[in-house]
Amino acid sequence: MSVELSSLQVWSTLAIAAAGTYACRALGVVVSDKINQDSEFFRWLSAVTYALVAALVVRMVLMPVGPLASVPAGWRVGFCAVSLLVMVVGTRRRPALALFSGTALMLIYGMVSR
Repeated sequence: MSVELSSLQVWSTLAIAAAGTYACRALGVVVSDKINQDSEFFRWLSAVTYALVAALVVRMVLMPVGPLASVPAGWRVGFCAVSLLVMVVGTRRRPALALFSGTALMLIYGMVSR
């Protein structure tokens, strides 16, 4: 069953979504002076955020969908290991370089395996 939306409905939906997004951002700006970023709540929130990102990465590596599923699991895990090594080797953390190295390895694998 196909539902046809009029142009007015589409623009109205977009306007409502934008208003909700910008209202939340404006509220964040207003209350940002009153927030203690070193509080126990924000340390917990940071931990949850990192845990969610880690879980999504693990899911993407071990149970991929789409074109990533055609790459053997050993290669995917190996590329992640190399990216982690790039991230932790040395005195400074290098997230951009780690992201670039993992992406480059995956692209090279894709070009070589064809």
